[in-house]
Amino acid sequence: MSQILKDSGWTAVSAPERADVLVINTCGFIASAKQESIEAILRLAEYKQPSGRARRLVVTGCLSQRYADEINRSLPEVDAVLGTADYGQIAGLLARLDAGCADWIKPGAPGSLDHLNITRAVSTPANYAYIKIAEGCSNHCAYCAIPGIRGPFRSRPFEDIIAEARRLTASGHGELILIAQDTGRYGLDRYGIRRLPELARAICRIPELRLLRILYTYSDGVSDDLIEAMAGEDKIAHYLDMPIQHGSDAVLARMNRHDRVKDIRAVVARLRRAIPDIVLRTTVMVGFPGETEQAFNELLKLLDELSFDRLGCFVYSPEEGTAAYTMRPRVHHQTARRRQRQVMQLQQKIAARASAGRIGQVVEVVLESVEDRGIFYIGRSYGEAPDVDPVIYVAASDGDIRLGQVCRVRLVDADAYEMTGVTVV
Repeated sequence: MSQILKDSGWTAVSAPERADVLVINTCGFIASAKQESIEAILRLAEYKQPSGRARRLVVTGCLSQRYADEINRSLPEVDAVLGTADYGQIAGLLARLDAGCADWIKPGAPGSLDHLNITRAVSTPANYAYIKIAEGCSNHCAYCAIPGIRGPFRSRPFEDIIAEARRLTASGHGELILIAQDTGRYGLDRYGIRRLPELARAICRIPELRLLRILYTYSDGVSDDLIEAMAGEDKIAHYLDMPIQHGSDAVLARMNRHDRVKDIRAVVARLRRAIPDIVLRTTVMVGFPGETEQAFNELLKLLDELSFDRLGCFVYSPEEGTAAYTMRPRVHHQTARRRQRQVMQLQQKIAARASAGRIGQVVEVVLESVEDRGIFYIGRSYGEAPDVDPVIYVAASDGDIRLGQVCRVRLVDADAYEMTGVTVV
């Protein structure tokens, strides 16, 4: 949307009080995200005329796709909405609003890939960029509203992704991060086979690429071919984000997940056997309907056994339109919060142990910012994805390193959430 508006003569401003039009892209995935989106809409509405400068307020994204009628009925401050497949219409919508001829328009059907093929303005820092290789999801996990919001899983054409990767690396984005609702499924709908390993190898042939990172791969998509690609291609990060969601077969079955504990164990073992220095991240959920204390203890046992380097834990959120919404018995929210704390307390110990095991390792670190007092640079190695993982503090030297530079760094200290290193020649 940013690029489309720029191409249409609009200029982005740094503060809402300076804007003629306010556009907010929202999340509608779980209750807390919906509430955050609504609060952001109401905050921006304060900048509309007559009290402010802005003439229009447009809401886009998942909240508007899922709750367009409710927004129309309950938030009169909003002038129009665009859904998850409508981003390409933003400039035309603003033109119609300015001409006074735009009625309330319901979002179109989800699932289109058109918005992913628009040359876009990159909002991440200069050294890395995300590439979305597919839209939607067809897994239909019982707790998840994504298929209804974004439609079925649809892979982008192979050649389009390679072209975007070339554009991004030519612009200086040396690290590319592949994302989708389930990256391991890439190609299955369009080509009849999973093509993530082939795609990763093809991107690695781009000379300007420094590092390729893969996120959101379910265990059934971690094939031998993908593991071989990760082990054999120097440019693929020895890092994988593989959400497992739970450690109890009974809960996994109720969640309508396709894998079971034995599958998860087998995949983790294959990855660590083939790639000894791999850093593994996962996501789990507690408080899902029917999760007993026994099932929760099975989750704790599996997490202790597999010792994922990185982990996020979320409390189940009942979402309308999902299979789990009517499931009983519900887990009391205080019980679910207590279980979340227990998971994170266990993970803190595991993460600290994993980080300590990396002390002495020499890694390439890209320097992304400077600590407030200017004593340390802050960066990431292959083992840290942006925003969700620990950072590496690199002791500043006598001006011989700079932001954006990739340095060889020896890790000298670590805890669960950060590491410290010194540059080496």
